[in-house]
Amino acid sequence: MSDILQQLSAVLKQRKLEDADESYVASLHRGGLKKILEKVGEESTEVIIAAMDTASSAQREDVIKETADLWFHSLVMLSHLDIEHGEVLAELERRFGLSGIEEKANRQTSDN
Repeated sequence: MSDILQQLSAVLKQRKLEDADESYVASLHRGGLKKILEKVGEESTEVIIAAMDTASSAQREDVIKETADLWFHSLVMLSHLDIEHGEVLAELERRFGLSGIEEKANRQTSDN
């Protein structure tokens, strides 16, 4: 699975440098972080709406497609901030095996 993330990451880096009139990703970067975050927020809302009712297989497909859009735009955001997707994967790996309660308590302790 991380192979597709590596491939997508490479494409996003390339598109970041392309002409914004010919690349959707380049146009997002040209719009700046605010524009990218608006898209992440929009896609988050669409995921929530799609997930509200997954009774039919068509609605299930909507959740999958909207989640893919959210992940994509989140990767664009990471690219804009020069954060590698591997850093996020490493954080998920670090948390693996920790209970959510324990992980949250660790964050609160380190924030104080």
